[in-house]
Amino acid sequence: MNLSQIHPNATLGNNVTVDAFTTIAAQVEIGEGTWIGPNVTIMDYVKIGKNCRIFPGAVIGAIPQDLKFQGEITHVEIGDNTMIRECATVNRGTAHSGKGTTRIGNDCLIMAYVHVAHDCHIHNNVILVSFVGLAGEVEVDDFAIIGGSSAAHQYTRVGQHAMLSGGSVFGKDVPPYILAGHRPLSFGGINIIGLRRRGFSNEKIQEISNIYKIIYGSKFNTTDACHKIEETFPPTPERDQILAFIRSTKRGIIKRAVLSLDEE
Repeated sequence: MNLSQIHPNATLGNNVTVDAFTTIAAQVEIGEGTWIGPNVTIMDYVKIGKNCRIFPGAVIGAIPQDLKFQGEITHVEIGDNTMIRECATVNRGTAHSGKGTTRIGNDCLIMAYVHVAHDCHIHNNVILVSFVGLAGEVEVDDFAIIGGSSAAHQYTRVGQHAMLSGGSVFGKDVPPYILAGHRPLSFGGINIIGLRRRGFSNEKIQEISNIYKIIYGSKFNTTDACHKIEETFPPTPERDQILAFIRSTKRGIIKRAVLSLDEE
């Protein structure tokens, strides 16, 4: 006997499995082949894609933990092939942000006890390790990995293919393709292993490394470093992505480690 409570107005695709003691509200759409484990709560205005796996205790679509929220209709959207592990929470968006939707992309892994706050945008192939907490309107680009027990200030952004160490606390943006660690969170080199795993050639990794030598290894300020990069390197997708990320930042980017507070 399945003791789940599925509202008759919810839309479930073919071959969706819902285990016992799970609650699914009326304004919910779940794509085909998705498994919803026991003791999951999916509230109104949630759309989940195909072949996802939602583990026990997850709560998806709760109203934002934001005092400016006034009960407006907002949403959560989760892509295909994404896994959300035990007791993770994903809140709806807010109207005041101008977005209204919290988004998680395709092929993501959201580990246990992660919190994704209102209006966050998690792109594709992202890994959020257990106990990561993202404040409102954080953006995490494709293939980024945020280590366990990390905390992101609202409005911050993590660039594609970046990897952050466990326990990171950051209020500035983390540029693409890099490793970040230390206390306070700082540039720690290029994510060489991750880039190789994703098919980047040695020549491309060297190009990225040389670009970051100008950003973090010279005496140029950020604006002058970007000009120097444009003068020195021909246009490539990677060069242009780095420049666009830095020039669009509103909170500034993390710095190079000078005085580390790392604990033994």
